[in-house]
Amino acid sequence: MSVETQAAAAVVAARRRKDPEILCLSLRVLAMARRTRLDDLGARRLLNEAVRVARRHDLHSVAAGALVTRATVLQELGRVNGSARDLDLALAAIGRAADVDTGERRRLLDRILVSRAVVAQHAGMPAEAETRYRALLASGVSSEFIGRLVHNNLALVLAERGAYHEALEQADAAVAMSANAPGFLGAVLQTRGWIAVRAGRLSQGLLDFERSAQVQTDADMPLGEYYYEYADAMVDLRLLPEAASAAGRAVEELVAMGSALMATEAKLRLARISLLLGDVEAARDLADAATAEARRQRRAGWRDKAVVIGVEARLRAGTAGVSELRAARRAAANLERAEHLHSAVEAYLVAGRVALHVDRPRDAVPALERAHELGRQGQVLLRLHARLAAALADRARLRSASALVQCRAGLRDLAVHRSSLPTIELRALASGHGAELGEIGLGIVLETGSPAETLAWMERTRAAALTARFPRTADSVDQRPPYVHETDASSTGRSVATAEGADGDRLRTAEWARSVEPVVDGAGDRRPIGLTALRAELEGRTLVELGTHQGRLVAVVVEPRRARVVELGAAADVQDELRPLLFALRRLANPRTPEAAGAARASADLRIARLRSMLVAPLGVGAEDELVVVPVGLLHAVPWSCMHDGPLTQAPSATVWVRTRRAAVVRGGNGGTVLVAGPGLEGAREEVDALTDLHPGAAVLDPDSGTAAAVVAALGSADLAHLACHGSPRADNPMFSSLLLADGPVTVQELHRAGVAPHRLVLASCHSGADVAYLGDEVLGFVSAMLAQGTAGVVASIAAVPDVAAVDLMLELHRGLRAGQTFAHALHAARGRIDRDSPEGFVNWCTFSAHGAA
Repeated sequence: MSVETQAAAAVVAARRRKDPEILCLSLRVLAMARRTRLDDLGARRLLNEAVRVARRHDLHSVAAGALVTRATVLQELGRVNGSARDLDLALAAIGRAADVDTGERRRLLDRILVSRAVVAQHAGMPAEAETRYRALLASGVSSEFIGRLVHNNLALVLAERGAYHEALEQADAAVAMSANAPGFLGAVLQTRGWIAVRAGRLSQGLLDFERSAQVQTDADMPLGEYYYEYADAMVDLRLLPEAASAAGRAVEELVAMGSALMATEAKLRLARISLLLGDVEAARDLADAATAEARRQRRAGWRDKAVVIGVEARLRAGTAGVSELRAARRAAANLERAEHLHSAVEAYLVAGRVALHVDRPRDAVPALERAHELGRQGQVLLRLHARLAAALADRARLRSASALVQCRAGLRDLAVHRSSLPTIELRALASGHGAELGEIGLGIVLETGSPAETLAWMERTRAAALTARFPRTADSVDQRPPYVHETDASSTGRSVATAEGADGDRLRTAEWARSVEPVVDGAGDRRPIGLTALRAELEGRTLVELGTHQGRLVAVVVEPRRARVVELGAAADVQDELRPLLFALRRLANPRTPEAAGAARASADLRIARLRSMLVAPLGVGAEDELVVVPVGLLHAVPWSCMHDGPLTQAPSATVWVRTRRAAVVRGGNGGTVLVAGPGLEGAREEVDALTDLHPGAAVLDPDSGTAAAVVAALGSADLAHLACHGSPRADNPMFSSLLLADGPVTVQELHRAGVAPHRLVLASCHSGADVAYLGDEVLGFVSAMLAQGTAGVVASIAAVPDVAAVDLMLELHRGLRAGQTFAHALHAARGRIDRDSPEGFVNWCTFSAHGAA
């Protein structure tokens, strides 16, 4: 029987016996149970009755206890003044209670003192709250209940000002004291998890969040508060869709429960996340609502935080003016006085940005310098804000060299933080924290006109998540649930739908929590390869590395005898041509009628011609030159093979390409050949049968024998691997993109974690080359994961692969490989021999590309 059920029964029994003291105590216990479920309105009604009954019968000590509990409920409902009045009334009631023993009096006094500290904490006065909590600990708490509260809340105050080591010590103490209190254990685990993630202890933090959710679910407790703290952790990891989902659920639950205090905080979190996702209107509306609510609740700290987000939303919308500048400066000063370190730094940074926006650099520089001063000794993400503020201040004062120093230092800090994260996905996401520093730095080096400096800066931020070595693990991919193949009978390509959403998110979180730490090659400042060394590696090839600055594309072209910086034009213009091209290729992969195929082909030809004129013609390279292309952002979706008449390969960065080049020299030709045909594809069987004749002695895995475990075991030592399978892209989560094997889908995450790295890999599957670009010049997907793991070359398609029509292209590709050609040359020759007049042949001619140097 639950505590709530027992308390409700006790209330009924006390009413029947007309026992006022037992009735009051039972009402209070029942109210606390309702509060645990976040039913603060129901709890208040019960406590109102308890207070009335206790006063009517002169039960002073009982009234004091009910008043203290009601004060807590009123705080959560946003009635701060009412809460303070109840605490004063409780103190007066204790003074009148002559029959209360010393122990009980001490417990009641401690609860009043804790409640006053909580009021200060909620009101945005963390220094006062910290002083009160420390005084309680110094005097010795009267019960474990009080101890859990004090340690938990002090941990939160300490974390707010960046004292993470001591905050975790306090949280550890709260967890230890809650081992036998499941109603409290979930909350303190949640606190410790939030602090651990903020302190960079990701695995510990995620495990605590997982335990917290399980404890609270088992106890049938609402998860509103859990969701908004989890949202905070996801923001630090730049998992913004997950953060938005969690914050949205928090708002819904807390509003429904009437928990006004926490609902306001949840709305503010959702406003911040909306801003990061680019939904400026939603961010503004949520921030304005939170501002009004915090003002009514007389919570100055939360009001100021909300004001800052509202100002930033207006800045993003281009509507911020002098009044917003004044509001941001005022909020920043208030937050600094209240020792809200994170929020004060963000507020000064926003104030500086607004001042620059309204062309008041003299107002901008002091605000930006204050943000730098306050944040430079904080944890790494706070230091990044500080470095950004300093760089903006230096740019405002026309001190480019000094600004570049700040950008370098910030990116160096970010590299150390990134290296501590346990998965390649989290590392790629973390790079987004340095995106603005990277763009500021690129703008400065572009002003010099130096190709060497521009390339070096691009390489500093390009595909940094791929440059760490992750150790192989003992995890086996054959520990997976049975899978029943259910492919669409109408499908003519090599793609299949997969389940997405919550199950995948849970799998991903579990993966992070149990991941081993990466083995990092140079976690700090990455040293890009110089032009002379790069030319030696290129051996006559031309490298084209692309970048974006203020919405415009720029390229560094490294040729055998010279290097140049070339401006290309607006990224938006490329996007306007790329979208219809990809749409036309999708239609051509499965044309419904000859007329539809003709229209799609005409559109595709037009778009290809326009994109070639935008992206390749201005480079001034020879038509038959062999190119190494390093795309950026949306350019990862370009079908580069059809953009240039000569051989071409792609790479996430010049550094990664050089690594694949060296791997090709060291390892080339030392293993066997593996051929895999996935289930449900007629062309895959035909393809593998034909390739077997070209590769005598190859290991062949057919649709029945090609299980995940068998494929992983075979790929590990292969010189050349060919996988003809259904492919399932996950643009929302590319590490969960998958290939369909005999026993079900195997994901990029599983292959990467298992350390699979064949020397050369052909992925004859739909969308297998459609890696996803992330903010901060990162890219993730099948190709990048394989190159990061040590594969020297990959051939893959960015779009749907017409099944049977792919056989001829694959045969020609492998004939070139047998003749000793690289992927770039073999694919170029194979594309030249296929029938481009058929819709399917044209799609394959366009969409397959080589990656790496092998």
